[in-house]
Amino acid sequence: MFSVLECVVYQHDLWLVLVAALVCVLGNICLFVVLNRSTFCIETRRRHWLVVAAVAQGVGVWATHFVAMLAYRGAMPIRFDGSLTLLSVAIAIGFFWVSFRWLGKAPTAARCAIAAAGAAVGVAAMHFTGMASIIAPAHVSYAVAPILVSLAVSWLCFWASFVAFARSSGWRRIALPASLAVLAIVALHFTAMSATTLVPDPTRGDALGAAVTRDWLVPAIVFANLALVALALTGSLIDRWLTDAHGLAEATLEALAITHDGRIVEVNHQLGDLLGVSAGAILGSAPGDWFVRLDGSPFAAPDGPSVEARLRGSADEDQIFEIGTRTIEYRGRSCQVLAIRDLSDRKRAQRAIEHLASHDALTDLANRTQFAVALDDAIAADAPFALLALDLDRFKAVNDIFGHAAGDAVLRRVADILRAAVRGDDIVARVGGDEFLIIQRAVSAPDDARRLATRILEALAEEMDVARDPMAVGVSIGVALFPADGADAETLQRNADTALYRAKNNGRGTAAFLDQEMDEVARERRALEHDLRHAITRGELRLVFQPLVATAFCSVVGYEALLRWDHPERGEVPPDDFIPIAEEIGAIVQIGEWVLRQACDTAAAWPDNISIAVNVSTIQFQVPNLPGLVREALRESGLDPHRLELEITETAFLRNRQSALRALHAIRDMGVRVAMDDFGTGYSSLSNLKAFPFDKIKIDKSFVSAIDDDDAARSIVRAIIGLGRSFNMPIVAEGVETAAQRQMLLDEGCPQAQGYYFGRPAENPYAEGSPPREAQSDG
Repeated sequence: MFSVLECVVYQHDLWLVLVAALVCVLGNICLFVVLNRSTFCIETRRRHWLVVAAVAQGVGVWATHFVAMLAYRGAMPIRFDGSLTLLSVAIAIGFFWVSFRWLGKAPTAARCAIAAAGAAVGVAAMHFTGMASIIAPAHVSYAVAPILVSLAVSWLCFWASFVAFARSSGWRRIALPASLAVLAIVALHFTAMSATTLVPDPTRGDALGAAVTRDWLVPAIVFANLALVALALTGSLIDRWLTDAHGLAEATLEALAITHDGRIVEVNHQLGDLLGVSAGAILGSAPGDWFVRLDGSPFAAPDGPSVEARLRGSADEDQIFEIGTRTIEYRGRSCQVLAIRDLSDRKRAQRAIEHLASHDALTDLANRTQFAVALDDAIAADAPFALLALDLDRFKAVNDIFGHAAGDAVLRRVADILRAAVRGDDIVARVGGDEFLIIQRAVSAPDDARRLATRILEALAEEMDVARDPMAVGVSIGVALFPADGADAETLQRNADTALYRAKNNGRGTAAFLDQEMDEVARERRALEHDLRHAITRGELRLVFQPLVATAFCSVVGYEALLRWDHPERGEVPPDDFIPIAEEIGAIVQIGEWVLRQACDTAAAWPDNISIAVNVSTIQFQVPNLPGLVREALRESGLDPHRLELEITETAFLRNRQSALRALHAIRDMGVRVAMDDFGTGYSSLSNLKAFPFDKIKIDKSFVSAIDDDDAARSIVRAIIGLGRSFNMPIVAEGVETAAQRQMLLDEGCPQAQGYYFGRPAENPYAEGSPPREAQSDG
C-alpha cells in the first residue's frame, strides 16, 4: 500500500508528472474555451461544439492518465493492452458528452451537480479501465475507501468548476473552472493510484511480449493531445470570426454581393430575397445578369459614387435600387463588395409626396399650384387654348343642409364628370371650395371651347338630376381664349372669372364667353369690393334708425339700426348692393362689429324704455368670439343688456347648428333679447323655434306687402301670428306702408310693426333738434 504523496514523489518520474499536469491544464482550458463558444451558438451548432468539447476533454483526461501512469517507476516492467487502452478513451469521451449535454446552455446548480457526477464517474471509469489494460507480472488490488473518497472529491471539484463557469464572466469564466477541473482529475487519479497495490505474480509475465511498449507512448500521446487541443482552440477562434462575419453580413439590411473578375462569389440571404431566387442561383453569375441601369443600358459595377439601377425585365417603374461598391480582400484575393439598397418604397413615397404637393387631396385633380405651372407652360408654348372657369350652383345649400361629408362626395362626383369630359392632354384643376379651372389645349376656334362646355353641362345634368337627387348641383362656366382675351396668366384668369360672373347672372347652369361690357361690370364690382374694405377707416359708414311701434297706438317702443354707405364718388350705395358683397368677401365681420358698437353707444343716451335692434349676419356666427364682442360693446357703452335686441335669420343654424345655439344661449344669458328675422322665407323650420327660446318673431315684409290682395299671404301672416301666440313670442310685422295693412295686422292680433307708414329710417331720433318721439302715420 502506497500513500498519495509517496506515490507521486518517490514512485513517479517528476518530469513526466509535470508533462501530465501540462496536458491536463491545456486540455481543461481548451474544454472551457469550447464550452464558452458553444453558449453563443444556435442549437445545431452548439451540439457540434459539445462533441468537440467531449472529445477534447476525454482525450485530455485520458492523456493525463496514461502519461501519469507511464511516469510510474515501479520495480516490475509494465506494458498495456491496446484494445482496453482505446476503450478507456472512448469511455471518457462518452461520459463527458453526456455530462455536457445535461449541463445545458444556461446551467443551474442542480444541473451542474448531475453533470459533475457524470464527469467524475467518467474519469473514474476511464482510470480503472486503463488500469485493467496494464500487463505486468503481478495482480492489481485496490483499497475501496480511498477510491470512494477520491470520487467524492472529484465530483465536488467538477461541480464547483461547472458552477463557476455558469456564474463567471470574462477571463474568469475560463481560468477558474479549468483550475477546479484540473484539481478534480488530479485528485481522483493520484488518490486512486495511491489506493492501488501490485502483487507480484510470475505466472502473468508471459503476456508482456504481445503488449504495447511504453517507450514511444509518452511523446506520441503528448503530441496527439496537444495537436488536438491546438486544433480545438484554433477551430473555436476561426468559427467565432467566420460566424460573426457571416452574422454581420446577414444582419445588415442591405443586400450584399462579393465579386471577383466580374463574377459573384458570395452573397447574403437579403440579395436572394431581393431577386427572388436562392443564393446558389446567384453564385457564378455577373451583376449585369440581374440589373440594368435606369436608362436601360447594361449594368457595370461603378468605380466611384453609387448608381441607381432596376431589375432586368421588371415592369415596375418604382422598383429602383442604389448600388455602391468597395474593394476588399476576401479569401486572399482583391474583390469588390456590392451593397444593394432597395429604394422602391422611398421612390414610391417620394412620388406620392410630389403627387400630393401638386394635386387636390379630395378629388385628385391638379391643385392651384400645379395649375399655375401648367397655365404658364401653355402661355409659353404660344399655341391657342381656352381657359374655362367653373363654379358649382347650389353647392353651398347642399353643404349646409347635408353636411360636409355629402359636399365632399358631390365634389368627387363632379371631378369624375370633368375628367371624363376633357381630352387626355387637357388640364382640370380644383382651385377652391367649389371652383374648378380647365385648360383646353389645341383650340382652333371658339366653337371648340363651346362644345367642351356643352359636354360638361350635359354630362352634369344627366348625372345630377335635381328631380331625382336632392344633392344634385349645377355648374356655371366662364370661358376666356388665349391670346384673344389675355396674353398673361393674371389677365386670362380675371377674364375667365368675369365670363363666369356673366354666366351666373344669366340664370346659372350656362356657359358664357367674355365680352367688354361684362368686363366693365366685373371691374366695377371689384372696385366696389376694394372701397368697401376701407369704408370704416374712411368714415363712410353711418347708422340710421327705423322706429318699431306698438300696432294699436303707434307709440315707439324701439328702433332698428340700419347701415348706410355714403361713397365719395357713387353717393349712397343701397344696402342690398353692398351687404351681400361684404358677406362674400368677409368684410361683414369687421362692419358688423362697428355697427354693434355704434348702435349701443347711440342707444345708451336714449330713454330707458326704448330698445335698439341690431342685425347680425350669419357670417358673424362663424367667429367664435361673438358673445365676447356683445359683452364688450355693452360694457363700453353702458347700455342695459335688456334694451339690446339682436336679429338673426335661420341661415345661422345651417352651417353649424350646435355652435350657433351655444353662442345664442351665451348672448341670451347676458340679458340680451334675440329675435328671429325674416321668418317665413328661406329655410324656416319649427325645430329652430323649439331649439332656442326666441324673444320675438319678425314677419318678412314680402308677406306684409301682399296681404291687401293676396289671400295666401294673409293666411301665412295669420299662421305666423298664431304660431307666435302658441310659443308665447311677440310678433313684429315688417314693411307696413299703408293704413289698411296696419289695420289688417291689428285685426289679426299682431302687437308690433315697423315700416314706412310709421316713419322712415333717420339719424339719431333723440339727438338735439330731432322730431317728436311719437311715430307719424296717416291715420
